[in-house]
Amino acid sequence: MNDRDDHWDDHRDDGRDEGRDLDRGEGSGSRDGTRERRAEERTFDAMPPARGRGFARTWWGRAWMKALEDTALDGEQLRRGRKYAREGAVGAVSVRPGRITAVVRELDGTAYRADVLLQRLSGDDWDRFLGMTVERAGHVAALLDRDMPPHLVEDAAAAGVDLLPGIGDLEPECSCDAWDHCPHTAALCYQVARLLDLDPFVLLLIRGRGERELLDELQVRSAALASPQRATRGRGGARAPEGVRAERAFAARDTLPPLPAPPLLPCEPGRPPTLDTETPPAPGIDVAALEFLASDAALRAHRLLAAALSAGHEQHPVEEELPAEQDAVRLAAGGPGARIAARLASGSGRDRADLALAVRAWQYGGRAALAVLEEEWSPEPEALARARTQLAEAWDEDEEEARPRLRARLNRWTVVGTDAQLRYGRHGRWWPYRKERGRWTPAGPACQDPAAALATVLLSVG
Repeated sequence: MNDRDDHWDDHRDDGRDEGRDLDRGEGSGSRDGTRERRAEERTFDAMPPARGRGFARTWWGRAWMKALEDTALDGEQLRRGRKYAREGAVGAVSVRPGRITAVVRELDGTAYRADVLLQRLSGDDWDRFLGMTVERAGHVAALLDRDMPPHLVEDAAAAGVDLLPGIGDLEPECSCDAWDHCPHTAALCYQVARLLDLDPFVLLLIRGRGERELLDELQVRSAALASPQRATRGRGGARAPEGVRAERAFAARDTLPPLPAPPLLPCEPGRPPTLDTETPPAPGIDVAALEFLASDAALRAHRLLAAALSAGHEQHPVEEELPAEQDAVRLAAGGPGARIAARLASGSGRDRADLALAVRAWQYGGRAALAVLEEEWSPEPEALARARTQLAEAWDEDEEEARPRLRARLNRWTVVGTDAQLRYGRHGRWWPYRKERGRWTPAGPACQDPAAALATVLLSVG
């Protein structure tokens, strides 16, 4: 064997001796079979051949391979690298901040040291990543489950932190002196994709932070976030101002500086993170329903902000919270799909047909229209007198022939001989109805003029 082979044999022997030292208790092992030399470096034993299986099954492992395959200029070098990795030619893999290293042996026994470099995140990058992660309990739980859901990476990117490598980010160095990715660095990258499948903390270590350090920092930040003293302490633990009693603030209102300008309204609602991850949901968790609810919450928040920023908003009364059976109709009107709609129908005490009818009413007028559909009530004498006056004045004297014959029952006036009906709402407006398949069905929005409300439905059923 040549001098280079002797040199790399020495390198491999050193790794084995160090692993034995750790096994004797001079270092700390880990539950997944790795040997850790120190907190900022992990060494993974050589993995068995990968014949008959892909190198990555997780989406982040495949993203790592894509970064390699999009960067390499020579497809033949990648093909040879895949072959080496499949046949078990990659030795123990050392992972440390900014660099991965392994010895790769060719078929004739020649050994090469392969390194792949990836830029480490800066201190500010880690501060933003940790701050974002600790504020979203689902991100911490996912990492603890050895999962890296897409929305964690998306949220990190939104905070200006790119976790996964992109084109050109995986920089090769090899003792074969190739200037681009060679079979040895390619084989190393494919092997690391298998490691990433098992533990996404490998990627975070390459980016600069080890698992224990990250978890300790997340624990500290989580405790600070949950601390009741957090609201009264500023940065660095210094006590923030205690605040001012309301009566003192109102007494000094003429001397206070003006309030800042209100925030700008986003052009569209925010997009909730996807819950489609590699980790299956817990039993009883409906992922599609949760994603629908998250989208609905974003849409409602956008509408509430738009209303709050509109002129005269402070003079409008606060809307009452919808009861569950009405909120189910509101949600169903958002088009959640047949399976979720069936759950909403059951939860609101309706069958599918009743829910479809309620949704149509909601689309014409929200809570008020739904009440007109589902409530029968007898107007008080004053309200009844107003309704009759409106009906009497709805058609002029020269339109007597067009005046319909109405049969009254409670707050409902049915046009005799037709499938048309007017319903009088509690707010003094008229709602058109038509009979479809034996059921009275909302036919349009409300009008102050009963003749206008009835015109459209009479034309459609005539």
